Amino acid sequence: MPELPEVEALAEHLRTHALARPVARVDLASMTVLKTFDPPVSALVGRLVTGASRHGKFLDVELEDTQRSGAGPSTPLHLVIHLSRAGWLRWHDQASATPPKPGKGPLEFRVHLETVGGPGFDLTEAGTQKRLAVYLVDDPQQVPGVAKLGPDALTISRTEFGELLAGRTERLKTLIVDQQVLAGIGNAYSDEILHVAKLSPFAAAGKLDAEAVDRLHAAMVGVLSEAVERAVGQDAARLKGEKRSGMRVHARTGLPCPVCGDTVREVSYAERSFQYCPTCQTQGRALADRRLSRLVK
Repeated sequence: MPELPEVEALAEHLRTHALARPVARVDLASMTVLKTFDPPVSALVGRLVTGASRHGKFLDVELEDTQRSGAGPSTPLHLVIHLSRAGWLRWHDQASATPPKPGKGPLEFRVHLETVGGPGFDLTEAGTQKRLAVYLVDDPQQVPGVAKLGPDALTISRTEFGELLAGRTERLKTLIVDQQVLAGIGNAYSDEILHVAKLSPFAAAGKLDAEAVDRLHAAMVGVLSEAVERAVGQDAARLKGEKRSGMRVHARTGLPCPVCGDTVREVSYAERSFQYCPTCQTQGRALADRRLSRLVK
């Protein structure tokens, strides 16, 4: 799943390649991907891309109507995109001018810029679980997921972070991936942050002492900043590989920890898993694997 660093890199990619270019046409290959109906996607045609930003893990493309007649500036529209688990944005310098056929391949949504068949970007989604979501709104706060976001994980201060954790009973792994608590972190970077902070994924958030909160905040900002620095400037097609290359424990089950050499362990759930190092994070104790626990019962 694209997380804060990858979405920030995609926003920067659009700021570099799409800014000041008008929308020539929009192709909707899947009706289910579009979660709003007013205004229609046809309202994008003729508008200029004037910005690209991020709200947590949501990508926000701003478009303005520079041809509008009459007094006063036009209200910009926002194309807000949530890539979810298997969605991705792919930039193209040249695309087919033939509208895509619904249900054929991973293409869900295409934006032609300047001219039909010219530059632009595609939104694609692999697999059968279709969760990619696109919203066209006047204000990003009209998107339910954006309106409910907690403070951004990359910009929250140490003081605010400590206040956020105080009194919470959730386990750290659960809390820092909850977008309504803290925006931007997903399964992969939460593993990396907890490893750098030398904290157990099962530690209770509200029971950390001040020194542990210091470590966790520093690890969070450090890991995310390092990942953003690696990702920004990369071609959009290479971002997934770049994300994997920087991982210390996530998706490295059975491999040696790069810090202490212990074997990276895994805890699995129904649809996901997380990885950790026992020596670095749990004083050498192995955490219970939920799949194994169910089999034993």
